[in-house]
Amino acid sequence: MTVLEVIKKSSEFLAKKGLDSPRLQTELLLAHQLKLPRMKLYLNFERVLSPAELDALRASVMRRSQREPLQHIIGATSFCGLEMLVNKCVLIPRPETELLAELGWQFLSTLDSQPSTCLDFGTGSGCIAIAIAAKCSTTRIVAVDLSADAIAVARQNALTHQVVDRIEFRCGDGFTTLNGADKFNLIVSNPPYIASGEIATLETEVREYDPRGALDGGADGLDFYRQLATQAGAFLKPAGKLMVEFGEGQYEGISAIFTAKRWAVESVHQDYTKRERMLTARPR
Repeated sequence: MTVLEVIKKSSEFLAKKGLDSPRLQTELLLAHQLKLPRMKLYLNFERVLSPAELDALRASVMRRSQREPLQHIIGATSFCGLEMLVNKCVLIPRPETELLAELGWQFLSTLDSQPSTCLDFGTGSGCIAIAIAAKCSTTRIVAVDLSADAIAVARQNALTHQVVDRIEFRCGDGFTTLNGADKFNLIVSNPPYIASGEIATLETEVREYDPRGALDGGADGLDFYRQLATQAGAFLKPAGKLMVEFGEGQYEGISAIFTAKRWAVESVHQDYTKRERMLTARPR
């Protein structure tokens, strides 16, 4: 069976299973299997796949048809142009979170005091910390996460992108990993913000494969924002800022939480779909 025939048959199968963009997903799976850039497939349409290659592709397509995330099957995803290792231990980075990383490195690049310092609160795969480190060559970052497995993934990603010497990974419960000497120009966080009761309604790829600890924000989804509003200010340098991502429709509730704890909300940013998604605040 040729590359083109396999693409057509597999795309039809995934389409019948109700997956979006079935041809694109098939091409990505096949390109990964053949260790080729996806566009090179178009130059190899007449290539005949070996029995072993066909078996491996069929297994990958079957996994995807059962709603296992494409990123888990491939073992990686792209974030800010950087390939990040991902697995079941970490939340798969979303495209909208790239904006949070971009806001972070833009702010840090304006600072006169170098090296600047940044805390990534709940680092997961390390994508935000690594993207900032890649853009800000003098910034030193502390990246914390409760999950030792997530820290292992993040450290591997930092090694891959050669920024591990500027990121200190700490495993533990949020601010308990810090001490009084830890002060940052920027604290950035994409915390869990799904209400506990809504997790069962999420799509299968998220509900069954993303770690629940990376999704569950408590009864109303806002528990981690209360923690940040209460504790983050003590770890900011003068003129330091906090930048957080939040879910659709949560801005009013989060703004009220920070205002009550004497934070000034400086700006709200929309994501690529024009939804309010990021908040920048500073202690008053």
